[in-house]
Amino acid sequence: MAQYETHEYDVLVIGAGGAGLRAAIEASSAGVSVGLVCKSLLGKAHTVMAEGGIAAALANVDERDGWKVHFADTMRGGQYLNNWRMAELHAKEAPERVRELEGWGALFDRTDDGRILQRNFGGHQFPRLAHVGDRTGLEMIRALQDHGIHQGVDVHMECTVVALTKDGDRVSGAFGYEREKGRFKMFPAKAIVLATGGIGRAYKITSNSWEYTGDGHALAYHAGAELIDMEFVQFHPTGMVWPPSVQGILVTEGVRGEGGILKNGEGRRFMFDDIPELYRLQTADNEEEGWRYTQGDREARRPPELLTRDHVARCIVREVQEGRGSPHGGVFLDIAWIREKLPNAAEHIRRKLPSMYHQFKELANIDITEEPMEVGPTTHYAMGGVRVDSDSQMTCVPGLFSAGECGAGLHGANRLGGNSLSDLLVFGKRAGEYAAQFAKENDSVLLDEDQVRSIADWALKPLENQAGGGGGNPYQVQYDLQEIMQKLVGIARSEEGISSALSEIVGLRQRSEGVAAIGNREYNSGWHTALDLYNLLTSAEAIALAALERKASIGAHSRDDYPDKEEPDTKKYNTVIRKGGDGEMLVSREEISEMRGDLQKIIEEIG
Repeated sequence: MAQYETHEYDVLVIGAGGAGLRAAIEASSAGVSVGLVCKSLLGKAHTVMAEGGIAAALANVDERDGWKVHFADTMRGGQYLNNWRMAELHAKEAPERVRELEGWGALFDRTDDGRILQRNFGGHQFPRLAHVGDRTGLEMIRALQDHGIHQGVDVHMECTVVALTKDGDRVSGAFGYEREKGRFKMFPAKAIVLATGGIGRAYKITSNSWEYTGDGHALAYHAGAELIDMEFVQFHPTGMVWPPSVQGILVTEGVRGEGGILKNGEGRRFMFDDIPELYRLQTADNEEEGWRYTQGDREARRPPELLTRDHVARCIVREVQEGRGSPHGGVFLDIAWIREKLPNAAEHIRRKLPSMYHQFKELANIDITEEPMEVGPTTHYAMGGVRVDSDSQMTCVPGLFSAGECGAGLHGANRLGGNSLSDLLVFGKRAGEYAAQFAKENDSVLLDEDQVRSIADWALKPLENQAGGGGGNPYQVQYDLQEIMQKLVGIARSEEGISSALSEIVGLRQRSEGVAAIGNREYNSGWHTALDLYNLLTSAEAIALAALERKASIGAHSRDDYPDKEEPDTKKYNTVIRKGGDGEMLVSREEISEMRGDLQKIIEEIG
């Protein structure tokens, strides 16, 4: 029997990004014991890479804004496939969560009269994103971390959870290992919150950090929870294209929010070529300032670069495919043009976009105050994920909760920029609150030694494969998966391509079972990669199956063979994935419940 340390808690939070930290803070404030497990060092969560801002209807810049408009924008951006109750809670509670974060020490940019400044962002009718230059995620993590360390939370850094244990139908704990020494750890818990982020590392080009290997999605799925809408993978329109070593690194939407415009290789501002009918256009006084549109009785002036991310990404791909791209297969994002309007433009850009300025200066030797950036779509965010209860964030597995990008429902078919950070705060808080409540109302769980032994044996298998002299290279399997997903289940999809990807995934899974990790358990990145493959392959198969099921092009899911937005004679539905009794991944459709009358009225009046 493999040896392991035991750390028991009332509530265990897996993941220390915005959602995980907020959940841990809330659970601890309820008086229960809380453990926090993070895959990397505390403070290194991928949330720090979120740059543009936190979407919340504070109405500090435009008094016409409010939770109802935010709700309508979120539902419209998600093509009305969202969980409408989650969208309601999010829009109503986001302002209070932002003010709470400010009270904990977050330092936001300010209006002239001292209120939190808000900027424009894609899909939002009014300036709504509270921001700290282009380093908002970093400031969020700093504030949450500084507040959280005083809450009595035990933190286990550089520890990866590989499986959940159960006591009957109820979750009973998590089994993981220290990344440094390779020692096993067992975390019995009355309630567990999954806040592990997304699945970006299943793709070749991604803005996501190395931790994003679909851990929470796979942990929940194999524990009996459901996944929904996994076909909706957001490709952020602007990632770095050149040089190859930095391909995919995010270029914040804040660049476009501050006036950046997109041009093709011919120097033409191509986004005016394709503006959806959803927006009723009127003549623009000045094309460079944008076009006007009306929604209900509201009118605003918006640049087409701030349409929803799925639309902008497809427009960029079209320009490249039709031969009008930049030299390295992207398009140009130009913020330097504002020099024509601002005498101190260079200083303004460096102040508003300090991270972007330094990123391009250091990584690509480009001064964004003087010349355009070369950008293209990059895998960015998973709208789909673990299915949760709207109010409590609990899955169908008693005691198992999920929040943040790992959870699903809020964003529907496409997430609006900035909604991710307010999602972390709103539903991280709710997950922590209800997990603590569940822990108080339920007895301790029993630890099944047979389950623990089985997990430990499985985790050691790659090292045993090496000792036996056989086995493949885990890095090669991961590389092949990323190539397949990028090519066949990326921005443009078809039945032929997706089916081919699913066949390839079957072969990759067989290869993954025999991969070998050379060396011992200490500092062994090959072993870590071998274990991550299990989660990556689970997430990739779920994405491909859901993409094959939805025979339409809607939101972030685009099918070349089914270009229509809706399927004939079919009501709006979510794709649901469950684990079958024989281990087979099962996909089904569930019709979206009818929206509450008062919310439907808001949509009719605003959306």
